[in-house]
Amino acid sequence: MTIYYEEFGNKNAPLIVFLHGGGVSGWMWENQIEYFAQHYHCLVPDLPGHGKNSENTYFSMKQAAKQVIDLIEKVSNNRNITIIGFSLGAQIIVQLLSMRPNLVDRAVIYSALVRPMPSFKKWIAPAIKLTSPLISNRTFSKIQAKTLYIPQEKFTQYYEDSCRMSQQTLISVLTENMSFSIPENFKYVKTSMLVLVGDKEKSMMKKSVNDLVKSNANCKGMVVADIGHGISFANPALFNEIIDNWLSASHSNNSEFFSRS
Repeated sequence: MTIYYEEFGNKNAPLIVFLHGGGVSGWMWENQIEYFAQHYHCLVPDLPGHGKNSENTYFSMKQAAKQVIDLIEKVSNNRNITIIGFSLGAQIIVQLLSMRPNLVDRAVIYSALVRPMPSFKKWIAPAIKLTSPLISNRTFSKIQAKTLYIPQEKFTQYYEDSCRMSQQTLISVLTENMSFSIPENFKYVKTSMLVLVGDKEKSMMKKSVNDLVKSNANCKGMVVADIGHGISFANPALFNEIIDNWLSASHSNNSEFFSRS
């Protein structure tokens, strides 16, 4: 099954693929598209069960990774490839790279949980069935949006995405999210990887960064000061600068950039 995606920038330029987080869709990258489309070809899919792919109610990490792999192979044309993912999208990158260790040149893994939480798994379906009526409650959605730093002008898009997602999709997404761990083949990935986390994120997220860095010598970790879960929303200019500087440093093999973490 193919997934909906949008393209921006010069189609002959190096490729950047953006993978959004759970509960939103490709629009979350608008600030990044505006910045990077000047020099890159930007590819922005809606993940399965999200946005304009919401009719596909089933979600699995491996299936989503396979669909993104297929999309990259369709459009890449042997170009230099960078992939950037937030939260659920970042987990998909870890899965994708483990399945295809040589597919992309650089990856930004931003707020990826890689420590399974089995004790929570059995409560996901009952909790979602009990609380799902709250999803259509705008006040509840505004509280949720605030925790992700979603700006007020983007709330309507966030609210519509939340209402569009089926109960079954939400259960599948959360189950996969809380069950995810670093695949065995991740240690073979040769891609240059930047692993980001906000210093106000939960301890599990920070520990996940350490796990990823320890699992592969090509991972460089960076903690961003005074930010929680959602750096690209909270401070898009800073996020763009971090990514741009890292891309420049990785092109020149300059490791000094990482001392800023």
